[in-house]
Amino acid sequence: MSSLLSCFGCCGGSEETQNPPHTNSERQTTGSKVERQQKNATSTVTEKEATSGKERSVVASEKTHKAKVLIIYYTTYGHIKKLADRVKEGLEKSGNCDIELFQVPETLSQDVLKLLGAPPKPDDPVLTFEKHNKLAEADGFIFGFPTRFGAACAQMKAFFDSLGHLWQNGALNGKLASFFFSTGTQGGGQETTAWTAISQLAHLGLLYVPCGYTFGSEMFSFEEPHGGSPYGPGTYAGADGSRQPSPYEVQYAEHLGKYFATVIQRFH
Repeated sequence: MSSLLSCFGCCGGSEETQNPPHTNSERQTTGSKVERQQKNATSTVTEKEATSGKERSVVASEKTHKAKVLIIYYTTYGHIKKLADRVKEGLEKSGNCDIELFQVPETLSQDVLKLLGAPPKPDDPVLTFEKHNKLAEADGFIFGFPTRFGAACAQMKAFFDSLGHLWQNGALNGKLASFFFSTGTQGGGQETTAWTAISQLAHLGLLYVPCGYTFGSEMFSFEEPHGGSPYGPGTYAGADGSRQPSPYEVQYAEHLGKYFATVIQRFH
């Protein structure tokens, strides 16, 4: 019996030898491993949060990017300038555009302008050839001009003709463009002035953005004569230039600014 107990004790002893209780050094080693795992996990979470923060920052930066829009116009008696100012207001109200106003260079002499009874030019800077880099840097353009025999006036046509170097380099390809205009009478070119200018956009690679009928039901109203068409806002100046833009016409011009801002943001 004693020998059996002795054998049993030996067997039991062998089990303890194979699976001994943890020593202090082993507990410390295990504890340090746990601490390292916790630190690694915390570090991973911190890195993920940092990365997520960077991603949010990039997204926020993209969302706050403002499109650069140039309003480029010609005016003799100030009608187009009044519309240009309201187009600018519409763009500004969107809050997502950087806007600059420019006049195109005059082609008439001061003597001729005096004979025409033209008032002094507005204070907006003239977009001379030396400043054409602004066109390459912009995202979109809104051109305003009066009619001449149902098409764009000579000053605006001369400006388009001066863009050959940008056409050659493809610097304007894919940028957006819209029109606003003025005519002397109802049959003076409220549609033809715009659509004959579309050929200029096509050759320069610009994408035309018409307003369509987005201004609403007032476009169908016969209560008063008013300029404008699906091609963009317009005004009647009268044969002698004495008629000024009506409330409807300047409101349509402001609508163009708002609408253009909405469309251009889809591309940025």
